[in-house]
Amino acid sequence: MQKSRRDFFGSVAWPAALWSGFSPRALTAAESEAKPYRFPRCRLTPEPEHQTAFELAGKATARWHFGPQYPRPFFFPFAGPCGASLTRLGHPGAPDHDHHRSIWFGHHDVAGVDFWSENTEGRIRQKHWLCYEDGEAQCVMAVRLGWFAGEPVRELMEQTLVAVARPREAGEHTLELQSTFRPVAGPALLGRTNFGFLAVRVAKSISEFFGDGRLTDSEGRSTEADIFGKRACWVDYSGPVADGVVEGVTYFDHPQNPGAPTHWHVREDGWMGASFCMKEGWSLEPEQPLKLRYLLHAHSGRMDKDNAAALLADFTAAPFYDVVPAETKHRQFELRPPAER
Repeated sequence: MQKSRRDFFGSVAWPAALWSGFSPRALTAAESEAKPYRFPRCRLTPEPEHQTAFELAGKATARWHFGPQYPRPFFFPFAGPCGASLTRLGHPGAPDHDHHRSIWFGHHDVAGVDFWSENTEGRIRQKHWLCYEDGEAQCVMAVRLGWFAGEPVRELMEQTLVAVARPREAGEHTLELQSTFRPVAGPALLGRTNFGFLAVRVAKSISEFFGDGRLTDSEGRSTEADIFGKRACWVDYSGPVADGVVEGVTYFDHPQNPGAPTHWHVREDGWMGASFCMKEGWSLEPEQPLKLRYLLHAHSGRMDKDNAAALLADFTAAPFYDVVPAETKHRQFELRPPAER
């Protein structure tokens, strides 16, 4: 009978000299004194199916999805301190809102094209990634997105997205999203609309209508009726995510964004978005790219206004990163704040 590979390798008497090659050798003096490799506290991992995983202090906090099966990329889940996702895919009661994928970018009117709804010609595609940077205090992903439409398909706008994830105490964390928008072929008009750019669909249990959540803002207002269309530095949705556990998401507008503080589009069914073009459109010029920054804070308990004020101050002082050609070995691009350019 013919032997299997396992039987063959297990029965052969291999020469001792050959086995000796597999025994561990002693470290040299230089190797013993070398500093051991330390895994960064904040890490990014590219994964199959067009995904990138964010890990902070040993916990998975977010995942970026950019597969071609979707109209546009999105983040899901966005985990709270207990590990449950603070966001969801789709509306809890309206199947015509499947475009509400957790955390996503879109706009209802870019040069007349709808990049917001599900079944439109507008598509946002990740053209390529630029940087994945791990570190002790933060990890940073930079990607380049194209906003495509038309027949034949053409690119109307390019978005460079820099996502900065930072851990905080007790499992809390932040995700800062820095975007630079440039028209591809001449000026492009961003039409007046409530929809765009960054949107967040919270978990069902966190919404006011479907769950037991609370919607508040930086000006002390609460509920959709009092917050919708008003200016504020931030809005917050907080509510139960598990039995006896309350967590939430605070969504900050950066004070240097044009028109800040922004008008907010919020809904009691569990949705909030900074409405950049709510009152008027915006002409996007090739020589004057639009730069927008937003911050999402995954926190424990209900909203604490003092903590929000401190976090807003940190967000205000944090650098805006530009993606530039790399000067270091084995990199094509790198990130630099303005002070280092």
